[in-house]
Amino acid sequence: MSPKAYKVFLASAVLFLLCVSTTMAQDTTAPDAQQQKILKMAQDIHKAIVTLPQYGVFDNINYGIKGSTVILSGQASRPTLKSGAENVVKKIDGVTSVENNIEVLPLSTNDDKIRAATYASIFRYAPLQRYTNNRGPRGGPSVARAAGGITNDPPMGWHSIHIIVKNGNVTLTGVVDNDNDSALAEMRANSVSGVFSVQNELQVPSKAK
Repeated sequence: MSPKAYKVFLASAVLFLLCVSTTMAQDTTAPDAQQQKILKMAQDIHKAIVTLPQYGVFDNINYGIKGSTVILSGQASRPTLKSGAENVVKKIDGVTSVENNIEVLPLSTNDDKIRAATYASIFRYAPLQRYTNNRGPRGGPSVARAAGGITNDPPMGWHSIHIIVKNGNVTLTGVVDNDNDSALAEMRANSVSGVFSVQNELQVPSKAK
């Protein structure tokens, strides 16, 4: 799935969620104008989060809109992402407050090793390589990775599959083209030494209508 197709799918899913959530807030704005306002805010929030330098393949940030309040949730592999996401969302036009429920994942050498091994198992497997534009390391290892592992210096580029690791348990999020690829990603994650469990939350667009 291309980055463009992935963004279109996310936008449609988010729009549905936001249209439902905003019914809880009283607003006298005309329905069409309100929907456009929500859509614009959702697009701005999505762009602000995914373009954060701290946001990467080991993070999963979700958001909802209730009135003019944005509710952030999900998991961040580094504390800087939690604060960074809140700071950029606060600056978006129409946002008056942010409820930040993002969970910062525990610092763990073992989880760091599992992230690296799971990443390699999934994205170096030929049938799944199309889910990233990262085709391998460029240059030598960075100072950050040498000092703190892959969590401090995650792989660059676009990834349709995100790998969330907490205390040896892996959750796969994102979007893939079909059930077979979803099963393959889960199998590859399960094959990694040290992984206790794998929760497969990958979505297939044709089933999300």
